[in-house]
Amino acid sequence: MSKGQKISVVPDEVLINKIYFIRGQKIMLDTDLAELYGVETRILKQAVRRNIGRFPEDFMFELTKEEQTAVKEQNEASEQSNHAKYAPFAFSEHGVLMLSSVLNSERAIKVNIQIMRIYTKLKEMVLTHKDILLKLEQLEKKVVQHDENMQMIFTALKQLLQEPKPPKEPKKRIGFRPNDD
Repeated sequence: MSKGQKISVVPDEVLINKIYFIRGQKIMLDTDLAELYGVETRILKQAVRRNIGRFPEDFMFELTKEEQTAVKEQNEASEQSNHAKYAPFAFSEHGVLMLSSVLNSERAIKVNIQIMRIYTKLKEMVLTHKDILLKLEQLEKKVVQHDENMQMIFTALKQLLQEPKPPKEPKKRIGFRPNDD
């Protein structure tokens, strides 16, 4: 196998479906990560708690009840249990990366590499879509400006094409008139 060839442990679509958007960031849940790594959720949580200094608030946080509901709504096919004793941990991209230093199994390393590639692809897609959106906005501005210019042209043409009004009777001049007769 060549160096450039990547080994896919889990299909990319499965990984993408396990990324949620909560608190303004993309996150993955402890239950999903444990499943991907091939460990029990409690084992993953134990490893995190033993190394809690590696997981500041922007790397990992516990979901509130409302956020758990929001995650379920984002992925209705999810089989997340509402009967869990503890709130699920949510890991940001950096938190998932940090998990690779806590869980040191071969599978965890491969899955983490794959997750990082997915995050990179998602960022590239967002940047690509931003460029397209900016170009569309520029086109829209040009079209609006052209529409305004066309409207002015049509207004001017309509005025030119209107039948001329009959000339009014010449007004009698008021004031002193020399006798030219």
